[in-house]
Amino acid sequence: MKPHLHGKRGADLLHDPLLNKGTAFTEAERDALGLRGLLPPHIASQDEQVARVLETVRRKPTDLERYIYLISLQERNENLFYRLVTDNVTEMMPLIYTPTVGLACQRYAFIFRRPRGLFISIRDRGRVKQILQNWPHADVRMIVVTDGERILGLGDLGANGMGIPVGKLSLYTACAGVAPEQTLPVMLDVGTDNAAFLKDPNYIGTSLPRERGPAYDALVAEFVEGVQEIFPRACIQFEDFGNANAFRLLQEYRTRVCSFNDDIQGTAGVTLAGIYSALRLSRGQLARQRFLFLGAGEAGIGIGELVVEALRSEGIAEDVARRQCWYVDSKGLVVSRRTDLAPHKRRFAHDHPGAASLLAAVEDLQPTMLIGVSGMPATFTEPVVRAMARLNPHPVIFALSNPTSKAECTAEQAYTWSDGRAIFASGSPFPDVTFQGRTFKPGQGNNSYIFPGVGLGVIVSQANRVTDEMFFVAAKVLASLVTEQDLATGRIFPDLQRIREVSAAIATAVAKVAFQRGLTDMLCPEDLPARVRAQMYEPTYPNYI
Repeated sequence: MKPHLHGKRGADLLHDPLLNKGTAFTEAERDALGLRGLLPPHIASQDEQVARVLETVRRKPTDLERYIYLISLQERNENLFYRLVTDNVTEMMPLIYTPTVGLACQRYAFIFRRPRGLFISIRDRGRVKQILQNWPHADVRMIVVTDGERILGLGDLGANGMGIPVGKLSLYTACAGVAPEQTLPVMLDVGTDNAAFLKDPNYIGTSLPRERGPAYDALVAEFVEGVQEIFPRACIQFEDFGNANAFRLLQEYRTRVCSFNDDIQGTAGVTLAGIYSALRLSRGQLARQRFLFLGAGEAGIGIGELVVEALRSEGIAEDVARRQCWYVDSKGLVVSRRTDLAPHKRRFAHDHPGAASLLAAVEDLQPTMLIGVSGMPATFTEPVVRAMARLNPHPVIFALSNPTSKAECTAEQAYTWSDGRAIFASGSPFPDVTFQGRTFKPGQGNNSYIFPGVGLGVIVSQANRVTDEMFFVAAKVLASLVTEQDLATGRIFPDLQRIREVSAAIATAVAKVAFQRGLTDMLCPEDLPARVRAQMYEPTYPNYI
């Protein structure tokens, strides 16, 4: 079936990134579509184009330059961009997302070329619906929205944080085959408390202190209500909101609209999968683990809540399960005697003496797994890691903070300080480590293993809600796809080159939950895995005539 060109031809066709094929237009297409003379005469296959752009990417002097080139490619030829990323996902993902996207957001004003997505400012209250109607594609299925307050571990980047929704949605397409025209990045620009940006004439956002309170809530509500009317089949992913709003907005909307928070629920899913894989290496049992988290924000609490659900699924009482999860925040060990705890922390505040430091908490609590989600680099010090190694034959060390500069420790440090016994994972990629003749391939606990598949499952099933159970089954599926060969190299997640296979399997499991729980008006297809595969966009060029 030939794609619909909507009457486009000539230069208009070349300027539409969803339709453009560049030098791959055939002779017949060039004649029929008014392209003769608008392109160089050589006709290249898509494979030839991929080889050329890959060489160009590799010739760029810095990762930021590579990011800029890749975004410009996406803006002019989406099929070619996604073919490149899909075929080279291990190499491309760190460039189009973490860690490079963090630097790109910090310098967004200087690398901004063409607008992508929708910018909705606090000054747009009362006209959000009209702004949503300005989007050129009607069948939006996945929206990633941020207010820029907590971009990765970099803090308040305001409107510059738009790089995050753009990057996340690129991963939906590359990793799970969600059609690019069905995705929409959104920035809710409510100002910024970043003093440097407020003084910077080049800042692209609203140069006002960050709005909070009723006006903020009203803008979010108007946005959510507008989405329900304009894009009724869309799922909303809340991304990189500050802690105060992230938990609150998730609770506000999760039972009312199809929505989730990847920082809370997606991070939890990928980490739980890593925990299951780590137990295969350590030959341990989930019920006998004690978890110590450095960081009690969205990611940390989200992981803890899903771990509690996993323990409950094995017959552990909830109060006992919570007692297996401990937290250290910026003010020390989270214990019940503290009076400064936010509501989301109190569920894990146990009756216990405080601890003066992370090392003291490790020595006192003797955890089997140490999970860093603090955004504080170099906090898993040599004494901390060596203490974990002394207490455990195979200490689990997850340094999950992004980007790489914020990681609690490096892979090399974890393996070296544990005498090669650590089971390590990180949020951003680290290179292979050779220690005492053995080469370790550190696993990357990348949310892209989870959220694209969950989103695809929601789209396929047309689910009206996203539930914690969906992330639980996603974690189980992801862990099941880790091979013995992966584990033999110390890697507790599948090879990223298998990401579309992983996403399809997760989507099938998530869709099955939607059908079983009555979260959709659709009937379950007889061959659900085939239905999932049929839904997945393939970045290949169509024939136009």
